[in-house]
Amino acid sequence: MKSGQSEIVETSKGIKKSGLMSRRIAILEFLLRIVAFFNTISSAILMATTNETLPFFTQFIRFHADYNDLPALTFFVVANAVVSGYLILTLPLAFVHIVKNKTENSRILLIVLDVAMVGLLASGAASAAAIVYLAHNGNNNTNWFAVCQQFNSFCERISGSLIGSFIAVVLLILLIILSAIAISRRH
Repeated sequence: MKSGQSEIVETSKGIKKSGLMSRRIAILEFLLRIVAFFNTISSAILMATTNETLPFFTQFIRFHADYNDLPALTFFVVANAVVSGYLILTLPLAFVHIVKNKTENSRILLIVLDVAMVGLLASGAASAAAIVYLAHNGNNNTNWFAVCQQFNSFCERISGSLIGSFIAVVLLILLIILSAIAISRRH
């Protein structure tokens, strides 16, 4: 009889330990969503407010660089804004995962939506990375010169914005992995 009781105690400890681990994963997911939100919103704002004007011989002729001159950078801003909106909207659901243990359906939904957001954010960041590469290095085959030699502030800001966006991509991938681990621990 005592051996049966010890098995029950061991089983209940395993359940408590599993519940504690799920709660820790849920808290980590919540925090990662907040950090990813700040990365995406700051990348979108940094890129959207980037412009630089350089005088050319006289004050009447000027060269102007703006993010919306290039469709890839505009797509980058829109993608980051959409993903940051998504991350804010999913915070209440992530909080529910902390409070409740049985949230498999909502975790599966978040995994699917997180994968879609990773695709959107990665494509926006990749398209902007191509433009940033051309801005820094140019392309001799097409006679495109490197504009970062002249528009230094513009290039620093778009490069910083790109770094923040790629960090958010990594954080979203970690969110997907953590959600998958939380679902697998329940089965």
